Amino acid sequence: MVFGSTTGHPGASSAGDPYVPSHGNGGYHVESYELELDYRVNSNRLAGKASITAVAEQALTRFALDLSGLRATKVTINGRRVSRFTQRSGKLHITPANTLADGSEFIVDIQYAGNPKPEDSPWGGLGWDELTEGVIVASQPSGAATWFPCNDHPGDKAHYRITITTDSPYHALANGRLVSRRVKASRTTWVYDQAAPMATYLATVQIGRYDVLDLATTPVTTRALVPPGELREFKHDFGRQQDMVKLFCRLFGSYPFGNYTVVVTDDDLEIPLEAQGISVFGSNHVDGKRTSERLVAHELAHQWFGNSLTPSAWKDIWLNEGFACYAEWLWSEESGGLSADQQVSKAYTRLRGLPQDLLLSDPGPELMFDDRLYKRGAITLHAIRLHLGDDAFFDMLRTWTKTYRHASVTTADFVAQATQFSADQDALREIFATWLGSYELPLLPRSARKRRT
Repeated sequence: MVFGSTTGHPGASSAGDPYVPSHGNGGYHVESYELELDYRVNSNRLAGKASITAVAEQALTRFALDLSGLRATKVTINGRRVSRFTQRSGKLHITPANTLADGSEFIVDIQYAGNPKPEDSPWGGLGWDELTEGVIVASQPSGAATWFPCNDHPGDKAHYRITITTDSPYHALANGRLVSRRVKASRTTWVYDQAAPMATYLATVQIGRYDVLDLATTPVTTRALVPPGELREFKHDFGRQQDMVKLFCRLFGSYPFGNYTVVVTDDDLEIPLEAQGISVFGSNHVDGKRTSERLVAHELAHQWFGNSLTPSAWKDIWLNEGFACYAEWLWSEESGGLSADQQVSKAYTRLRGLPQDLLLSDPGPELMFDDRLYKRGAITLHAIRLHLGDDAFFDMLRTWTKTYRHASVTTADFVAQATQFSADQDALREIFATWLGSYELPLLPRSARKRRT
């Protein structure tokens, strides 16, 4: 896939996504990022080295990477120092000494440093952010460039190897498998490898004073990083997470990554955050009363829907949030709470009293994280479930996650997938047309008899 137009100068500094028009870049795709990060917690000083392996998808006389708030000091391409590179408006513009041929693989090495901070956006501050003691990285949809140079577009997935050196009292976490941990004097170096392709917004670093809990080894190796003062409440509030894992593996197919880690920060967070193989909660989400249990299910479900299957463009965000919201309702149904039918009725009543100005298939950047999108997306899935029946619906979901495992997806892909499981394809297409393609809230689908998942 070529990101951005091939007209004008090669390597356009946009991926052409109208939701984040200043992010992503044209003319190439990235195969891997190798990041070496040295971070001083007290001074919030980050020194980084990024080695980016990419493939040109057209002849490139120049190209751009996203990098915000940090200063590049040295750039090489295939080991040869680049004399012409500039930074402006969140972009690192690079002019190689010789044109990079269409189809050629090239390696860009970048040294950079600075005091990272969140980038302002319509959705608040995004990216690298300081905690009271440590760091949280929350990049969705466009904050990755606050801590490493990248092609910041959800459709450009790559392999990652992330090395973090920081002060020894702190635990450092990144995506993937912990390859090594080395202590030298007062500093510790952590090396993580994420072999499964990952979008930039799902790459993360979490640093804090945490106790490590081993929660399970089957069907998924699951751990938690928790502040010492939160251990008792955490064990209660997340006590049924393992049952969620088993349920979702049964309904959605095998877990798509090598492990799953939950982080609870010592600070409050407005909402939990998902990254690939990781979910991050604030201390306010742990109260010893399971008040936030639906969010535990929601973030876990994103490992299938959003992290393994990632939207090719942000207009398809309902493929993340509608599915994760429906997973909440499936867990409620399984665990003795409201059935999915009851959850749908409750959500529908609320939606009916709200403005009808959201198009699920293309909500626009202002509404892409609106709660109405979450609920309407979940109701859409329930309508499909009622149409197909349970056996065909969950078979369809498992086929969906298997067919597009670790890939980028579109709404059109999902419509085509679901249609294959319908005995009345015209009726299913009508369901998609009304729920995805109209502003007005369609009639609520008739509830089926109580079902067992």
